[in-house]
Amino acid sequence: MNTSRRTAAIVLFGILCIANRSVSQTQAAKVQEKTQSQEKKWSLVWSDEFNGPNGSAVDSTKWVLETGSDKWGNQELEYYTDRPQNSHIEGGNLVIEARSEKFKGDSGTAKDYTSARMKTLGNFTRTYGRFEARIKIPFGQGMWPAFWMLGDNIDTVGWPACGEIDIMENIGKEPAMNHGSIHGPGFTGGDGIEANTSLPAGKKLSDDFHIYAAEWEPDVVRFYLDDQLYATQTRASLKPGQKWVFDHPFFMILNVAIGGDWPGNPDASTVFPQRMLVDYVRVYGRPGE
Repeated sequence: MNTSRRTAAIVLFGILCIANRSVSQTQAAKVQEKTQSQEKKWSLVWSDEFNGPNGSAVDSTKWVLETGSDKWGNQELEYYTDRPQNSHIEGGNLVIEARSEKFKGDSGTAKDYTSARMKTLGNFTRTYGRFEARIKIPFGQGMWPAFWMLGDNIDTVGWPACGEIDIMENIGKEPAMNHGSIHGPGFTGGDGIEANTSLPAGKKLSDDFHIYAAEWEPDVVRFYLDDQLYATQTRASLKPGQKWVFDHPFFMILNVAIGGDWPGNPDASTVFPQRMLVDYVRVYGRPGE
């Protein structure tokens, strides 16, 4: 190659390197901009990280422990207590422990199982947002863990007029499946508007922690498992005679039920105690809300 051609080749190579570097920098900037945009999509407004001392009770400024039995229908078998045996902080997690034990409590009727159920009503309610929890669920026939929401007007209008959003529900006989659903007037129980998603064959939700979330905005609720969208329910999902009631404050609930109409009762294969571990519960809103 003569000198002039060699010089031209060097100049061309330099131009290409600069161009490629410019393209790479532009692409990196776009990725960073997209990431920053996604981070700005939601802003944390409430959380419980469950980082209290081992053995401590749940934070009473955030949660109310409900007690009793036979109050909530479904023919469940447990008695919900506020005892540390059924709910406490351990290793940076909330522990809800379902136990096989005779317990009478204030109901006057002895139950064969105990567990815990807690709500944010009275401490925190919100209209719209992203509601998310990282949970390792229990397993076994008859187990029914849940992370869900109810309208805060339940005491005045009753259920289902208050509305219900189920972010995580699992029944033990379906170890890989999570159910996400909405319920309201005209679409309750087995007639609720529901979708589900499952892990790959051979995997169980109880094997590890998973992130369960719902993004609730005007006229839409989107359901996610491990940040993967698996269902979108809208006002248009309703049939004639059904009423959209998801436009007012809701509160959150965490519980582990035992037995009942949907999961069926524990049997000889069910191992107790069973634990639901909750790493965190977080609520996000749109920036500026």
